[in-house]
Amino acid sequence: MIKKALENLNIAALNEMQHAALNVPQHADMVLLSPTGSGKTLGFLLPVLSLLDSGKAGVQVLVLVPSRELALQIEKVFKAMGTGFKVNCCYGGHATRIEKNSLSQPPAVLIGTPGRLAYHIRNESFDASTVHTLILDEFDKALEFGFQEDMAYIIRGLTGVKKRILTSATKMDEIPAFTAVKHAVELNYLKDLVTKPDLKIKAVIADAEDKLSALFALICKIGDKATLVFCNHREAVDRISELLSYMGLSHGVFHGGMEQEDREHALLKFRNGSNRLLITTDLASRGLDIPEIECVIHYQLPHNEEAFTHRNGRTARMHAKGTAYLLLTEEENLPYLQQKPEVETLPEKNIIPKPTPWATLYIAAGKKDKVNKVDIVGLLLQKGGLQKDELGLIEVRDHESYAAVKRNRIEQAVALIRNEKIKNKKVKIEVSK
Repeated sequence: MIKKALENLNIAALNEMQHAALNVPQHADMVLLSPTGSGKTLGFLLPVLSLLDSGKAGVQVLVLVPSRELALQIEKVFKAMGTGFKVNCCYGGHATRIEKNSLSQPPAVLIGTPGRLAYHIRNESFDASTVHTLILDEFDKALEFGFQEDMAYIIRGLTGVKKRILTSATKMDEIPAFTAVKHAVELNYLKDLVTKPDLKIKAVIADAEDKLSALFALICKIGDKATLVFCNHREAVDRISELLSYMGLSHGVFHGGMEQEDREHALLKFRNGSNRLLITTDLASRGLDIPEIECVIHYQLPHNEEAFTHRNGRTARMHAKGTAYLLLTEEENLPYLQQKPEVETLPEKNIIPKPTPWATLYIAAGKKDKVNKVDIVGLLLQKGGLQKDELGLIEVRDHESYAAVKRNRIEQAVALIRNEKIKNKKVKIEVSK
């Protein structure tokens, strides 16, 4: 099954950490410590494949994660493996009625956030006693977000667990007793020099009252490189967004105060290249399915070295290169920086970057309508008059689909396919706002 799963994922070879995870004895607990971007998801999903039993009913594997985006990402990877086992996601912002309906025919693998899974266990939406494997992914982040009480409640309700896997991007002094992880095999790849990124750290010096204009000047200087701007507070994200909108600079926004649909849409447009700039809180520092980032800007300084590391981990992942910029006043410095960062000079005149070459097309049909990527490619190339290089990333969801189309061709393509049908059904097709 593992060989077939890797073929379906188009993965020719596993990395050292993933090999080691597969070689941990089947029923031994495992603590997997590995940097962001090193492939931890496969590190815990592959070993559980041999534990799944097609002859058993009920939830067999429960995966606890700190964020909805991470839950959806793991679900996507598991589905892509093509195992034949059912998988479901539960998270805040998703209708409990739909989740309860899905859980009435329990999946073999259930992924969810602590608050929502605690709700379902409390309401007996599924039989928790059938779970034999528990995975605590990004456990350190879950503790940081304050999910300890919900996680403890969930774990107490899992009476049949035989194997526990805990993953983390940081080393903990001790693992909390409520996890019931005992005599675990520890795989520690945090000091693996092979994955050490080539990261430049630069500083932009500005007075506190000039910080926003300094950020804008820096964004203009960075130009067309994919960039994340990190803030400590949602209010700062919204304030920056207002300025950029006023200046006519296209961007996305991502923080915990947004509706789930809006958050997913912001990530989608960042992934497919419609936006090259995403303003965010630390919610985007780990576990998100977003592309290689060339630049990270710390608009507000992270609270500690660990947060600084994870923000920077979004760029220069594995063997890539990247740049992290710090917006500092003359008096500010970071005690954990080994050396003083190089000072970046800002241009006297700001030249606003042009929009990216891509825009996003919305199609009101998805998997539940039996629509797949091949259908969308066929529609856009044959009826929409597009060439292959004018069509980018396509994402098909349950009830809608999105396609990246060259910005200078999208309006013409929409006009050509507006009255066309997909799977013999006319659907709404428009440029996504």
